[in-house]
Amino acid sequence: MLRNFHLYVEKDYDALSLRAAEIFADEVNKKPAGAFGFATGSTPIGMYKALIEMQKTRKANLTEITAFNLDEYYPIKKDDDQSYCYFMRQNLFDGIGLSADKTFIPRGDAPDPVAECTAYDEKIAAAGGIEMQILGLGANGHIGFNEPDSKLVATTYYVPLAESTIESNARFFASPEDVPRHALTMGLNSIMMAKRIILLVSGEGKASILKEVLGGPITTMVPGSLLQLHRDVTVVIDEAAGKLL
Repeated sequence: MLRNFHLYVEKDYDALSLRAAEIFADEVNKKPAGAFGFATGSTPIGMYKALIEMQKTRKANLTEITAFNLDEYYPIKKDDDQSYCYFMRQNLFDGIGLSADKTFIPRGDAPDPVAECTAYDEKIAAAGGIEMQILGLGANGHIGFNEPDSKLVATTYYVPLAESTIESNARFFASPEDVPRHALTMGLNSIMMAKRIILLVSGEGKASILKEVLGGPITTMVPGSLLQLHRDVTVVIDEAAGKLL
């Protein structure tokens, strides 16, 4: 059922976070000046805390990497406390001392979102491609902001958000009306071009969709299922998320 996935099932969220941080730090230690892909959302926060601690104790050095983020809301200012730019500074970049010139996030205030997406893919290519991309998994199977649809876009693009995603993210905003209705996100090919991928999934609420992603049919209606086609995906989950595997 699991095809080419490397699967780690940890007892709980804390153990998941530590395992993911160790795997990621090991990859950074092999390519200390490489480009690495990051994700936002609640799931990777524990991993980021562990990476900050590893930086402090010198178990890893993340100060020379180049960071590319999966996505950003649109429209939104980078200093808005709900922007993903703000999230990454607060939860990782400032903690590891990564300079601003080494962090790249799609501009949520770009005057031309389509041109911004094209420029973003060009920056990734110029950096030599992503060594390891961190992913979370949406309740509807989305990765990045690639929502279930009859067709998916390959490159970074300007995308309307699914109502289920808006509802899920509304808890971070003052009201559902404040959630941006669009985003800039790496497309499926942009993600699949990463040399390695690490997928983090936590909680019983993700158990059903995780089963579809790992062993169900490959379909654009479950965007995460396309990871079955990647050559090197490490999946780190807790026991609650893996209860149906």
